[in-house]
Amino acid sequence: MKPSPSTAAPRPPVIFLMGPTCSGKTAAAVELVQRLPLEIVSVDSAMVYRGMDIGTAKPTPEVLARAPHHLIDIREPSANYSAGEFRADALAAIEAIRRAGRVPLLVGGTGLYFRALERGLSPLPPADAATRAALGAEAARLGWAAMHARLAAVDPQAAARIHPNDPQRIQRALEVHALTGRSMSDWWAAHRTELPYALWKFVLCPTDREDLRRRVEARFHQMLSEGFLDEVRRLRDRGDLHADLPALRVVGYRQAWAHLHGRCDRASMIRAAVAATRQLAKRQLTWLRAEPGARWLDAGRPEQADELVRSVEHILHRHVKIKRV
Repeated sequence: MKPSPSTAAPRPPVIFLMGPTCSGKTAAAVELVQRLPLEIVSVDSAMVYRGMDIGTAKPTPEVLARAPHHLIDIREPSANYSAGEFRADALAAIEAIRRAGRVPLLVGGTGLYFRALERGLSPLPPADAATRAALGAEAARLGWAAMHARLAAVDPQAAARIHPNDPQRIQRALEVHALTGRSMSDWWAAHRTELPYALWKFVLCPTDREDLRRRVEARFHQMLSEGFLDEVRRLRDRGDLHADLPALRVVGYRQAWAHLHGRCDRASMIRAAVAATRQLAKRQLTWLRAEPGARWLDAGRPEQADELVRSVEHILHRHVKIKRV
């Protein structure tokens, strides 16, 4: 395995541990930091929110005490958190970890965040109220599925990345195209930046896709048994949250929120949440397959944990001359 083409070996290493939801990334990362001088930076757009623990599979306080994570619990669910903010926060965390004499291990499944960190973000045009209002009116008349189809025609890369039920991102991508005549993907490609690190990428994923489907369903039922609906009730009872916030559009939370507001029964909520999570995993896999320079490991094989440790240890020994803790 070689570092990604955008970096050079003499640069200090940064490890990416990527994978779809339910692939065991957190457990693997915790194992790594127990055995090697690494420190974790979370790359998860849902774990940034406080009070959203069970439904995001956030590490427990006991796990965090053994393996601290940067960029967890840094926003209230009433707030937004952009890819640009993540990039700035992640770069600061990486430098803090390096100053402490450890190696950053970035762990998660939010592809947009990984991409923003590695390639940078373009200076997109600011929001335009009139254009947004026009797009919103069209969506009210035609539906967001039709707006997503329009996005696929002008920016297929963005449409593949954005879910048809994500009106905020669909609207923003269409707004950029309407204002500039260029797709958001073109803007990003034109403003790539180069990180001063050697990126070593691993993807943890079950080779058997049916195994991943089973994991998704089993984990949602486990979340329910751990009190997921009570967690969503507490969010509802705060009084400052609504269904259109990014935090409440997270898979599982969206369906539980609808259930608690009487829009579906429990069985329908479970089916919808499991289906939405499987769709999320499918989109994540589509992104991961296009990720250059990544080494894939089968999460369904227990021995892969040791192989991951050996691979990362080899990288550290070669590039920073450090071994196991």
